[in-house]
This record gives sequence, structure tokens and C-alpha cells, in this order.
Amino acid sequence: MSRAWAEFLQALDDAVGVPLTAVLLLVAAIVFGLLWYFYPRWVPRRLPRLRFGRQRKRREVDEQLDVDPDPDEAEPEPEPDETAEEVPELPAHVFASLADRLAAEGRYAEAVRERLRSMVRGLVERRILEHQPGMTVTELARAAAAAQPRVDAPLRNATGIFSDIWYGERPATAEHDHRMRELAAEVSR
Repeated sequence: MSRAWAEFLQALDDAVGVPLTAVLLLVAAIVFGLLWYFYPRWVPRRLPRLRFGRQRKRREVDEQLDVDPDPDEAEPEPEPDETAEEVPELPAHVFASLADRLAAEGRYAEAVRERLRSMVRGLVERRILEHQPGMTVTELARAAAAAQPRVDAPLRNATGIFSDIWYGERPATAEHDHRMRELAAEVSR
């Protein structure tokens, strides 16, 4: 075994050279160290799921929303990413009741998200904000503050809580949900 190893090292030295091999090993060690240091960020949040139950779930949602399913649709849509999720056109009170149900189930991060959606939808319904899909929460807060300065502080606090939980990957608690309820009440006033 040691002879094979020696022959391998000799072939490597002939092909690449010792200085270049040392530099390549150093670069590999740095890349490995960076990947190790930033571990949670480069690992996907959710692994891809098989779509066996996807059509059944869509039918249930269509039945709840009283929508006729499209018979021409041959293939189900891929499951959307959480950051690019399309929000249905529902009134603000529907998002608020969904947030209440999620909070009752202990799913506080999702409750915070739905509560923020409820606030934004309420501002759109009152024509303070214009509906523009794809806006970030910071852009929403700025646009709302420009149109109605009284909602600036509560909406900025709400977007801060949302960002800490969803982008900062901090665990959500019942206190976050309680604070979001207070901020939603301030925004609605």
C-alpha cells in the first residue's frame, strides 16, 4: 500500500507540482471552513417533496374557496417557494382569522406572517397602499409611511418582527404574536 501511495504522490508531483498542490489544498481548506462557518445558510430550508398528495390538497382548497378546478390542467404546479409564494386575493379579516387559528395551534411564525398580510391587505382595502406583488416588507412600510405617516411606527415594528423571524431565522413565540396583534390594532386605527 505504501508503494502505491508513493507512486500516486510522484504522479501528482509530475502532473501538478508541489507548490500548486499546496495552494489547491489551502483553497480547499478555506472553502470548507467557510461552508462550515455559514452552515445553516447554504443548506436549503426544505427538501423537495414528492407531489403524490398535491392534487388532492388543491381540490380541497378549491372546494373551500368554491372554485371550479381547471379540467385542462394536466400537470400540477410545482410547490411554490416560501419567499415567492403568491397570496390569494382575500379580505384582510380572512388573513387575520387564519393568523388566529395558526397562533392557537402554536404556529407563531406563520401567524406573524398572516397577521402582516392582514395589515397590508387592510391598507390596500382602505386605498392607503397600492397592491404591487413582489414588494418587500421594507418597501411596503416605506410606501405606507409616505401615504399615511401615522402607520409608520407600528408598520415598521411589525415588519421588523416579521424580518427577524422569517429572514433572521429566530424562533417565533406567543409574545411575537401578541405584539403583532397590538401593532395590527394600531395600524387599523
